[in-house]
Amino acid sequence: MKVEPLIAYFEKLLPLDEEEKSYLEKVFKERKIKRRQYILQEGDVCKYNSFVVEGCFRMYFVDDNGKEHNLQFAVENWWIGDIGSFHSGEPSKLNIEAIENAVILQIKKEDQLKMFVDFPKFNRIFRVFTENALVKLSKESFTKHSSTAEERYIDFMERYPNFFNRISNVQIASYLGVTPEFLSTIRKKLAKS
Repeated sequence: MKVEPLIAYFEKLLPLDEEEKSYLEKVFKERKIKRRQYILQEGDVCKYNSFVVEGCFRMYFVDDNGKEHNLQFAVENWWIGDIGSFHSGEPSKLNIEAIENAVILQIKKEDQLKMFVDFPKFNRIFRVFTENALVKLSKESFTKHSSTAEERYIDFMERYPNFFNRISNVQIASYLGVTPEFLSTIRKKLAKS
């Protein structure tokens, strides 16, 4: 498979020359991940930035009471990783687990930093990714704090309609900050209306 999906992804933003494509081939490594396998566990340093070619992942943390809280899902053509741990080199407080069998392309921090220096186009592309992620995070944080659970569920359904066949209700409930039972009540209420 190599890095064709990643090249296509980048070229939606800016065309790449042969040298840039060759560099991607050199530094991104393909990994096949089985369902329920982790690519990051709490306490480990996030050493890779991961691009999802196939499959679905969840990023979550476990609170002091042992309860899991989903922070992010990632499917094809999305990036996933603990950016704080990746850049600081400090142990992560997060876990990233495959919900489905998956294929990812990973780049090491030092290779990514070298890529930014040697190929400034990628620096621009990743800056746009980061800005978009911050805007999305800001909107989601606002929605979580200013909306009812029902409104959050409707917003989630509208933004990610293809997630419902891939992610369990338990995982969605965790992401929305409600119990699975409460989510079931919301879904029944919306089905009647």
